[in-house]
Amino acid sequence: MRPLPLAEVGSFDLETDVLVAGFGAAGSCAAHAAREAGAEVLVAERASGAGGAAALSEGIVYLGGGTPVQTACGFEDSVDNMVRYLLAACGPEPDEAKVVAYAEASLDHFAWLVARGVEYDARLDLETQMAPSGTEGLVWSGGEDAWPFNEIAVPAPRGHLTKTKRSTGWLLMQKLAEAALAAGADVAYDTRVEGLIVDDDRVVGAVATRYGERMAVKAHRGVVLTAGGFIWNDEMLRRHAPTLLLGTWKVGTEADDGGGIEMAQAVGARVKNMHAGEVSLPIIPPRRLIEGIIVDGNGQRFINEDTYMGRVGQAALYQHQAACFLVIDEAGYEPNWMGLEAAWVCESVEELEAEMGLPAGSLEVTLALYNRHAQLGADPVFHKRPERVRPLVPPLGAFDLRRDSAPYAPFTLGGLETTVAGEVVDLSGVPIPGLFAAGRTTSGICSFGYASGLSLGDSTLFGRFAGATAARSATVI
Repeated sequence: MRPLPLAEVGSFDLETDVLVAGFGAAGSCAAHAAREAGAEVLVAERASGAGGAAALSEGIVYLGGGTPVQTACGFEDSVDNMVRYLLAACGPEPDEAKVVAYAEASLDHFAWLVARGVEYDARLDLETQMAPSGTEGLVWSGGEDAWPFNEIAVPAPRGHLTKTKRSTGWLLMQKLAEAALAAGADVAYDTRVEGLIVDDDRVVGAVATRYGERMAVKAHRGVVLTAGGFIWNDEMLRRHAPTLLLGTWKVGTEADDGGGIEMAQAVGARVKNMHAGEVSLPIIPPRRLIEGIIVDGNGQRFINEDTYMGRVGQAALYQHQAACFLVIDEAGYEPNWMGLEAAWVCESVEELEAEMGLPAGSLEVTLALYNRHAQLGADPVFHKRPERVRPLVPPLGAFDLRRDSAPYAPFTLGGLETTVAGEVVDLSGVPIPGLFAAGRTTSGICSFGYASGLSLGDSTLFGRFAGATAARSATVI
């Protein structure tokens, strides 16, 4: 990762205006934007094809402000409303400038995606926070209708999915990659960028390896790093986000090894929120399961069960070491979409508590308090919505949501600190000439909180910004 001084290069094997490292969601959009701005573009992709983590994802893009899909489904939204939600959901201390820019550009970005061939089925799926089993194009992907967000902003679903069944990331990436290639971007596959080339304080290119052969690539206007996060680098996780090592199902590819982050750090780049990670705990669908209560290893509730399951996963992993359970009665019971079933079924709460290994009386007291309020249709402790609150009546069952029994799916949120325009900043907060970044290589609009679709939304929009900024930067001869 050591930067290579220009004086040590000798000659360049390839030259371009803008070099983009990575051909995933952020990289494809950066390449497209740079080409639109008139720059010559070369994308270096370490794999044999485009896609990255985005192609393996649910494919949700978080968009709002009143998109045609939202309107067709009967929801009103606005930029201000979206900003209020994001500032609350993406904290603590989210990047307000990025949040505002993201919300303000959301409608334009929706139109841009449609113009690139991305289609949406303007129907809402109420049952899931992920990709529907059908082709529905809108989901509640961030607990917008749950406390505390329903008291901060008018609830509106913003999870948009490309028109296809199940996970849609592959189709979204197909459209984005095709658009970048159609715009004239060149791509070098099986080519791994391994370090930056610098001339004094400016990045002027990169060193890459292809089939074991080392090459130097000159970038006359700049290098855009879109090389993913670092969830597949256990050494980096130990240094920055050790809690994520408890995860059992890493979200990403082996390319999410932090290489882009570390090569930028080697030239003085500043990082941000490196401790932060999203942790999906995919309990639902079916949504009826949220009528139960989620308790920790001490039999205590710690969150409103109707919120976004990513928030549940974060709270469970970061605050409770992934020791939690979902308690439900027969009226609300159903195996979940992944086939998880109740690990214990008992005729009384006392018996269930004992079989689960909880402290004596802990679950009994928790359930008694919950049921007392539920008889009035209320949850004053964690504010679950009244329509999801009812007394839980024996016989009772419990899902084992401990890390050895349930999937905890983490990915990193921290990375390089960038401006809204995509410039990578140094330790003093000043942009490093010739260096740009987007996607999970950066710390985006989320400082810790998250909603499904923000990674792809952040990557695609700020990828466009970074590519355009790089294309407009001063040319180095």
